[in-house]
Amino acid sequence: MGLYNEKILPYLLDWSMAGPTLERYRRNALAEVSGAVLEIGFGTGLNLPYYPDHVRQIVTVDPSPGVHHLAQKRIEASPIVVEHHMLSGEALPMANSTFDSVISTFTLCSIPNVEQALAEIYRVLKPGGRFFFVEHGLSHEPDIQTWQNRLTPLQKRIGGGCHINRDMRQLIEQQFDQVKLEAAYAEKIPKVVGYFYQGVATKRQP
Repeated sequence: MGLYNEKILPYLLDWSMAGPTLERYRRNALAEVSGAVLEIGFGTGLNLPYYPDHVRQIVTVDPSPGVHHLAQKRIEASPIVVEHHMLSGEALPMANSTFDSVISTFTLCSIPNVEQALAEIYRVLKPGGRFFFVEHGLSHEPDIQTWQNRLTPLQKRIGGGCHINRDMRQLIEQQFDQVKLEAAYAEKIPKVVGYFYQGVATKRQP
């Protein structure tokens, strides 16, 4: 799967993760981002056009050289300075309490140890810092959950490790005390992959 993951999958992700529906989610998720910013799962840079004008520099992490190669044109066309690290969100090299904002869009589904990644996000946020997210995951409907559980093994193989059956609400609330989250099906996306969680989680003040 090495050739597929590095040469074919990046183009499939760039195509499938674009479009008007997902653009609206990205724009909403990024609207209040401020200060020192970290983006987990930078991918092909699809979030870059939706950062607020006052954001001039971001730090990004993503373990895939293939998707970062596709991101180069967006980075070059953007006024935002991108400091990229080729690594996973499970072991961030940044110091504690570094960032005001952390952003993740359609990333937590594919991180193998998602609990560790969320712990790292919490660690590098400043007290009062905010984690902005849009993720897809486990539906509230039992019938859809059944199909999500059946299809997740296949989705992991063809989707770069993507789990469509993760309960994102539970995972995020296990790490953060203050979570504002909305969950619903996205328009024009099959229910089995289209149950979206969008919100913001805030790191507790000491």
